[in-house]
Amino acid sequence: MLFGKTILVTGVASGIGARTAELAGQMGADVIGVDVREPAGGSAAFIKGDLSTPSGVAEIVAQLPVRLDALANVAGLSGSTGVVSTLAVNFYGLRALSEAVAPRLREGGAIVNVASIAGYGWRANLERAKSLASIDGFPDVAAVVAEHDLKDEQGYPLSKELLLLWTMRAAHQPLFKNRGIRVNAVSPGPVETPILKQFRAVLGDARVDSDITRVGRAGTSADIAPAVLFLCSDGARWINGTNLAADGGLEASINADVLGF
Repeated sequence: MLFGKTILVTGVASGIGARTAELAGQMGADVIGVDVREPAGGSAAFIKGDLSTPSGVAEIVAQLPVRLDALANVAGLSGSTGVVSTLAVNFYGLRALSEAVAPRLREGGAIVNVASIAGYGWRANLERAKSLASIDGFPDVAAVVAEHDLKDEQGYPLSKELLLLWTMRAAHQPLFKNRGIRVNAVSPGPVETPILKQFRAVLGDARVDSDITRVGRAGTSADIAPAVLFLCSDGARWINGTNLAADGGLEASINADVLGF
């Protein structure tokens, strides 16, 4: 279902992004990778780019072909570098890239955002999420953080809350909807990637260990990449505005506790 398609994958230097790019290539897709670091194995179609600034996003877009079939937004920060950089990359930069790439996506194409179980609280924090996600364009993130008195420890979960809310909104925005571009998300639980230690530092060992215990093991990049690529494929052509929990049942377990069933 990916043969002959051109897929843009961010965050290809390691972890989920690396495995997504590798698997897409094995499934017959042409892959263009983006990262701030060059992949260890090298890549003929690689763009060194930074999503943390408007100019960085523009430089990436300027190097893209005129036609793409899908965008997999995998790149993200753990929150260890602070709330400003985390929001800039994980949400505002990701959104800016998606909006800029939209005219290059074929009709019926797809955008897949890698969110997280850490964004589970978007409903409880809905008003804050609506306010921050409603800011147009790529704002001065430091000013936004100051205005809303956001703390560094809020950066990662907040960025994923915004991403989940925007995924649902974007599915019905004319920029995407009028050309049949589907916008979906995949939410992993804890995944054994190079930045898992950073997540432990940000979220705490107790939270991470509890999540792993609920489902029996941490996930791997190989568990997540197929879900991302399914949503990129025509097999998901009637799936739009959806968050796919690729977490071994973690969200189901949390729902049972929170909702009391």
